[in-house]
Amino acid sequence: MYAEIIVDIASEQVDRVFTYAVPDTLNIWPGMRVRVPFGPREKEGYVIRLKERSDYDESKIKPILAALEDYPALLPELMELAWEIREKCHCPLCEALRLMLPAEMRGGRVKVKTEEYAQLTIPTDRVDEAIDSQKRSKKRQLLLTILSDGQPHPMDELRSMIHDVRVPLNYLIEKEMARVFEKEALRSPYYGRVDAPPDPELTDEQKEALSELIPALQKQEKPFLLHGVTGSGKTEVYIRLVRQALKMGKGAIILVPEIVLTPQMINWFRSRFGNAMAVLHSRLSPGERFDEWRRIRLGDARIVIGARSAVFAPVENLGVIIVDEEHEQTYLSDRFPQYDAREIAVSRGKREGAAVLLSSATPSIYSYAMTRRGDYTLLEMPHRVLNRPLPRVHLVDMRNELRMGNHGMFSTLLQRELEECIGQGHQAMLFINRRGYASSVNCRKCGETIKCSRCDVSMTYHSVDQTLRCHYCGEIRPMPKLCPSCQSPYIKPMGIGTQKVEEELNKRFPGAGVIRMDVDTTAGKNAHFELVDRFRAGQAKILLGTQMIAKGLDFPQVTLVGAVMADLTLNFPDYRSPERTFQLLVQVAGRAGRGEQPGEVVIQTYQPDHYAISGAATQDYRAFFAQEFERRKADLYPPFTMMARFLCEAKEMTEARAVAEEIKNRVIAEFSGTPLFRRIFFIRADEAPITRIQDRARAQVLMKLLNHPDTDALLARFQEIAGEEFPAKVILEINPASLA
Repeated sequence: MYAEIIVDIASEQVDRVFTYAVPDTLNIWPGMRVRVPFGPREKEGYVIRLKERSDYDESKIKPILAALEDYPALLPELMELAWEIREKCHCPLCEALRLMLPAEMRGGRVKVKTEEYAQLTIPTDRVDEAIDSQKRSKKRQLLLTILSDGQPHPMDELRSMIHDVRVPLNYLIEKEMARVFEKEALRSPYYGRVDAPPDPELTDEQKEALSELIPALQKQEKPFLLHGVTGSGKTEVYIRLVRQALKMGKGAIILVPEIVLTPQMINWFRSRFGNAMAVLHSRLSPGERFDEWRRIRLGDARIVIGARSAVFAPVENLGVIIVDEEHEQTYLSDRFPQYDAREIAVSRGKREGAAVLLSSATPSIYSYAMTRRGDYTLLEMPHRVLNRPLPRVHLVDMRNELRMGNHGMFSTLLQRELEECIGQGHQAMLFINRRGYASSVNCRKCGETIKCSRCDVSMTYHSVDQTLRCHYCGEIRPMPKLCPSCQSPYIKPMGIGTQKVEEELNKRFPGAGVIRMDVDTTAGKNAHFELVDRFRAGQAKILLGTQMIAKGLDFPQVTLVGAVMADLTLNFPDYRSPERTFQLLVQVAGRAGRGEQPGEVVIQTYQPDHYAISGAATQDYRAFFAQEFERRKADLYPPFTMMARFLCEAKEMTEARAVAEEIKNRVIAEFSGTPLFRRIFFIRADEAPITRIQDRARAQVLMKLLNHPDTDALLARFQEIAGEEFPAKVILEINPASLA
């Protein structure tokens, strides 16, 4: 028997199968990871297929050295998906296969954890007799009593109950009364306990959605888009759909866009499904991630909840994939190979006959356009459960506040609403999409703005340790006392961030308690869980945070939401800025009034007439979609075209610009006059919006391409160009998550 193997080396030169002999002593199956000789070294590889004969001289074929697991790590369907990613992303196959496995499995960086257990070997009807026979040793009697249930007991447990337990245990082992053995110990990522609530009664809209979705578990349907307003009970639809899939012997994957949303989703599903559920996200330790992956692969967990990469979870007989908050850009991977988890979900569902449900209160323009074209089936839930009203939204024009002499960060209305909310014992959430204390530090004499020495961005002031920090490269420096440019003492932080808002809230409402959630406060393990639990338990009246609090969270006591600086995302250099602004504001507004009390929302803005902000105030998705769709059609932006760019990074901008110009000229020269050139609507070489990150100058070749089958040939050639040797590092990005 021979095996065709992809060696785990990310290089185009070795991106092909190599043939190895299968020793009689090894049981090898397609999908297994193996160790093989490769030149003078030993490398890991993936078994692609087996065959009985080889086209090569058998005497020269080297044997497989070892199997790394006793089961195939890769399911056949995931191996097929890897081939698809290879073709679409123009990457080596091993790069695509790596997506399917915990990274720490490569190189044996994580292993199965075992613990020592002790267990009696004598029959249960002889235990009392054995205890009586050990009257001269109280420790042996106690040990026999503990082990008398006949079950294995961890050695750590026995050590906590009996001092120096090894002495009496060794005696029992010597007398063949007990044994010690190794047993796998799972590293659990779960935090706290949850109680199982009774099933709530379904609304008519939930029943109608399920009547469409449940039949799709039995036969392949086109993907569904569930457009349900915030608080309409979308999660209960997920739970009932997954329960039906389990009854049919099928598995489920539920994707969430933010790690902060996993605790809540995990608790909801754990309370209904217990240990049938596993979780996969980047905050797990390597051991926890490996153990959860193994539980899924070996069939012990049939439900998977996780972030973007969980779309590759090894669930056999997959019944449904649910993408919660499908509009979120976090589903786009910006690492090579770049992929969109939503597209992977649709592809995997089609391949494995699974139902695919994309869901959001504010669907992406692309997904909603797909329903209009007939590629997706639209399901709608336009009302909240129990017919609770949507929150009332107030737009505050901050220009008027300035005219009235209010130079603070809170409008008169927001201050009054906060006082009333806290006075009534309710909770409030404040959203500002900028962390830190101040967005920049400026000199009032010469106008100098302190920028990062390695990136072309302003440094953010953090008041906790009085430092300036770059949120792109992590550079930290002390807050200067004098302006570095003119030596003036008139240098001060400008703008606001979460830290400054927190400071102001503590001054105005000293007894209320403020919990801040941003990248800085959630860096530690389980920090998301702990902060959310504290707020839900009522330990603070105000939750302040960045966009991580703007979606999915359900706090029944929250009756007020404030968006402190609603315009921030409108100013990003990206064609999707209006869409992201609308989505963020509607999502954060949806956190209010989810319990018995009605909700109020205050949106502070300097652009109240912008259609994204006024549309968020009326919470009219259809009206916003119509206007944004027409704008993109007129300007030829996705979904009418495809955005692509060569990002060129070098030490000096002259090098980066020169490479960008060279690539642009090569594309024009190579394709000009050919049918493929008609697929390029626009091409331009210039500096990237952020010209320097991590001390690397950044230039770009920005292109708009027609969505057409021919475009695949263009992209394949572009990837070849990006892989060539240049004086700058070149990365090809297709519809990138950020154009900064």
